[in-house]
Amino acid sequence: MAKRKRGRHAAGSEAHYQNGRYYDQAYRRRRHDVRFYTNLAIESGGPVLELGVGTGRVAFAIAKAGIEVVGVEPVAPMLAQARDRLRRLTRAARQRIELRQGDLQRLRLRRKFPLVIAPFNVWMHLYTRNEIERGFATVHHHLEPGGRFAFDVLLPDPASLARNPSKRYRGGEVPHPRDGVRYRYSEYFSYDPVAQIETVMMDFEHPDDKDQSFCTPLSQRQFFPEELEALLHYNGFKVESHTGDFDGKSITAATESQVIIARARRPTP
Repeated sequence: MAKRKRGRHAAGSEAHYQNGRYYDQAYRRRRHDVRFYTNLAIESGGPVLELGVGTGRVAFAIAKAGIEVVGVEPVAPMLAQARDRLRRLTRAARQRIELRQGDLQRLRLRRKFPLVIAPFNVWMHLYTRNEIERGFATVHHHLEPGGRFAFDVLLPDPASLARNPSKRYRGGEVPHPRDGVRYRYSEYFSYDPVAQIETVMMDFEHPDDKDQSFCTPLSQRQFFPEELEALLHYNGFKVESHTGDFDGKSITAATESQVIIARARRPTP
C-alpha cells in the first residue's frame, strides 16, 4: 500500500522542482522564513544541517551570517541552480556552504549538528507514516545532544480542502524562464481525505500555441496541529514551540504556516 501511495504522489513531489530558475522567480519575495531560520542558526552557533536546501534560499543567508551550513537536496535541477547561485557569493560565504544530493529519509552523515532545519514545507513531501518516521529518524541521527530541530508546514484550511476539483482558479499571467513567454496561469485543487494529501495542478496556458501549454502537479501532505504534535511525541521529540507563521504568535484560523521547534526527548530512566 505504501509503495502504491508513493507512486501515485511521486510526480507531485518532484514536478514543481524541475526548473530551479522558475522556483527562484516564484518565491523571490519570500523572506520572512529566511530571517527566522537565520536567527536560529546564529543562536545555535552552527554548523547547521538543512534538509531540502532547494536552490539555497535559506542556506545562503545563513552562510552570509557567518554560520557553516550543510544543505541536502534530492532534486538535481534544484541542486544545479543552487550551485550556479553559489558562484555569485563571496569567497567567505562559499566556504561555509556544503551542498550534497541526497534523500532526507536515507541520509546518514558522519557528523552531528546543534540545529537541523527543514524549511518551507519540506515535511509535506513525506506522505505516509513510514516516510514520516524515516524523516524523524534522520533528524535524530544528526542532532547533537540538546540540539534543536526546526521546520514549518502549512496549516490545513478546511474550506480550501473542500474546493471543487473541477473549478479553475485563475492567477493572471506568469513569465516562465524556460522560454520567456507570459503564460496564463491557473490552479486546480483536489484533496484525498484518507491520505490527507492535497494536490494542486498548476496550469500554464501558452497564449498562442496550445501544444506548448503544460501542467505541473504539487502534492502536499496536510498536518493538523494536534496530529503533528502527536507525531513528534511518538517519534521521540519534545515540542519547544509550535506557533503560527514566523512571528511567534499563536495559531489561529488565519494562520498560514505552523512553525515548530523541537528537541530530542530524553529516554525515560
